[in-house]
Order: sequence, then structure tokens, then C-alpha cells
Amino acid sequence: MPSTKLRPPNRSARRRQDPVSRASWPTRSSLGLSILQVPALSELPWLIHAFSTRPGGVSPLAHEKVLNLGFTDWDSRENVQENRRHFQIAVAAPNVPLVTLKQFHSDVIHVVDDAPADPCRGDASTTNRSNLLLAIQTADCVPILLVDAKKRTIAAIHAGWRGTLSRIAAKTIGRMRMHFGTKPVDLLAAVGPAIGGCCYEVGTEVASQFLSQFPDAPDYFDEFRTGDEPNPIQWLNMMPPGHQPPPTSVLLDLRRANRSQLLAAGLRPQNIHISDLCTACRPDLLFCYRKEGPTSGRLMSLIGIRP
Repeated sequence: MPSTKLRPPNRSARRRQDPVSRASWPTRSSLGLSILQVPALSELPWLIHAFSTRPGGVSPLAHEKVLNLGFTDWDSRENVQENRRHFQIAVAAPNVPLVTLKQFHSDVIHVVDDAPADPCRGDASTTNRSNLLLAIQTADCVPILLVDAKKRTIAAIHAGWRGTLSRIAAKTIGRMRMHFGTKPVDLLAAVGPAIGGCCYEVGTEVASQFLSQFPDAPDYFDEFRTGDEPNPIQWLNMMPPGHQPPPTSVLLDLRRANRSQLLAAGLRPQNIHISDLCTACRPDLLFCYRKEGPTSGRLMSLIGIRP
């Protein structure tokens, strides 16, 4: 199985200049919670959207109370439900049904007409119905919210490296086009906090898989390597000919990879809004599974159409 782990922060690597525009989104405080929102999406009066953060809530974790919004082994179901209730009140949608998914790093997309009795298995959902909150849970993976302001349709996407490799963002846009007549040029995208290209270490076999699918894959990595490259320095060092022991890891920028997919699908660059927050760099504000392991909480990104 391809390996993924957290890159130690003191690793010195050559980084190319990053042309991707990332921004510090404004934080709104409500009921002791800190909520991230995108100004361009906040301008739509009929839209509900929010990205949660760590502080606040009722879940006890490492001598603090946190806003854990996902069901985990270390937290009680009652705590999570209370946290979700507080979060929905904070975004002024206390009675709107919450539509979550049983996420499993897939490219399964659901078109939602009504709130299901139980969460469906999948990693993206889309709707044009009001009075529903589409929700994605993350603790490092990339949350993406999509809005078609003309057709009043929305989507929520969970994109880990497997989902990104499967083009879940592009496929969700395709589903919106098929079901709702969405035009990609009309879409706004919010790419939320996730583990950054500064910290997300994956095996070179993952790089090989991306290279097989995307011609611009080398741009997603700090130093693109697949582990098969010959090393001419061995000759200079009088080492035996052939290959050096293959490098085992590279740094992957998942948000850059998903931005590339959004652009390829037809979104305008100015309509793609990317958070500059890295879950591994900001444990004070966010949850990071690769730092905290099984005791990590879950963030929630949600989007809905007001009743």
C-alpha cells in the first residue's frame, strides 16, 4: 500500500516558486467558535457556508475542549452531536438537516434531494435543493465547496490523494453539469484548510501514479521523483554503475493538484479561492491526523441553500 506520513518540519528542500494564490480567510467568532468563511461566497445572501476550526466545543482532548465534529473512538457520540448543534447555530442554520457521508477516499458522488436517514457511502455530494447542509469531514485531506450562483446549485467534496488521483473534483463538476446544467465558468470554488505541500510526505509510488494520470503532475511535488531515476553522482564517487537506493518520499501539494483539476474543468482562476492554512503547521487552530493520529478530531466544511 502506498505510504503517506508527516514530513518533519526541519527538512530543507528546493521549492519552486508557488504561483498559486492562497489567502488568509477572515475568521468569524460565534458562540466561542472560530469559523472560516470566503468573502466571495459570503456575498451570496442565499448561501450558507463555513469551515470549522479546532477551538471551542465540548469534546475533551489533551487538557482542552475542542470542536470535534466527527465520530471517533476517543470521543462520545453525545459530544459530537452537541458540537454539531453548536456549529450549526454559529452559522445561523440550527434546524437545517445535515447531510454527511461515510467517506472512504473514493470518487463516489451523490445527488441529494432529501436528507437520508443514514449517511451514504461516498466522498462528494451535490444538490439544488434548499434547506439541506452538505457536509465534508477532514483532518488533513482537502475540502472543496462549489457554488453555481446562476443555477443556485452547490457541492461539497472530500479529496484525499486517492480521490484527487481519481479526479473527484472534476467528476463532481461533470455531475453538476449533467443534472443541473451548470457551466464551469459560473462556478465559485473554496478550497479549505488541508495539509500543505510543506508537510505532506508520500511515497514515490504515489508520485508515479500521479504521473500516469496528469501531465502536469511534477508541479504538484517539491522535487518530482519516482524512485527510478539514475544518479550520475555515483560515477563521480566511483560507486558501482546503476541506480542509487531509490528515494522513498516526496512532498505532495494536494491543493495545487485540485486547483489544476478545477482549471482543467473550466473554472476561472479568479473564482478559485484557496486557504493558506496547513493542518500540520497550525495544530492550535486545526486538527491534523498525521500529527495527532487516532486522537485527532475532525473538521467540517459545509454548504447549503437557505430555505
